[in-house]
Amino acid sequence: MTFSADQWPYPRWIAHRGAGRLAPENTLAAFRLGASFGYRMFECDVKLSNDDVPFLMHDSTLERTTNAIAVLGDTASRMGGDHPWHALSQLDAGSWHTRAYAGEPLPTLDAVARYCLRNGYLLNLEIKPTPGTERHTGEVVSRHAARLWEQAAAPPLLTSFQPEALQGAQTAAPMLPRGLLLDTFRTGWLDTALTLGCVAVVCNHALWDTASVIQARSAGLRALSYTVNDEWAAQRLIDLGIDGIITDRVDLFSPAA
Repeated sequence: MTFSADQWPYPRWIAHRGAGRLAPENTLAAFRLGASFGYRMFECDVKLSNDDVPFLMHDSTLERTTNAIAVLGDTASRMGGDHPWHALSQLDAGSWHTRAYAGEPLPTLDAVARYCLRNGYLLNLEIKPTPGTERHTGEVVSRHAARLWEQAAAPPLLTSFQPEALQGAQTAAPMLPRGLLLDTFRTGWLDTALTLGCVAVVCNHALWDTASVIQARSAGLRALSYTVNDEWAAQRLIDLGIDGIITDRVDLFSPAA
């Protein structure tokens, strides 16, 4: 199956990292909280352990959102991708947020897929490679996603700021939809997205204007925005006809709007 921008099963409103800042990011607890506000699509970050297990985490390093120093020791590498999954699975990914989430584990992509598929939720998987593993991470994550969502009506949307990661995904699972993440409209952005076989471009919300939306649409691409937390910014994007709005404010924006 070849996915195109015309086949667009995704809702406009997407919960950032599960539930924004209301729960520990990239955990199943965050997904459950986001779902309690009515969200049915979630954005999350996926990287690899050093034994190629895809798991959810945004940062390259572990200390901001886990108790890695206490568990792994002061001399252990701070890079998440330097550790095997059996070590990462022992970390507490919730206590940094609030005591109520103490003991919340890092989830694997497999666990997230089970939760979403059984509840009918959709995903935007941002591929977040450990530096130096861009193409490999794209290949492994996309292969896992293709297997996990093989029977699903709507596959996850794979996105990345790293073209090499999207190249890996394009090679390993060309049937899965891809989106190029941008924090600026760098020279050749549209050609890059088309060369990578993307169906969408996902930009910092401040970048989009009428001309750039028309440019993306004329190339057959969908237009999505991150991270939209103010009503005025959301309304501007809705007026532009943006296809997807990624937000932390699951408590402010109704996904039914």
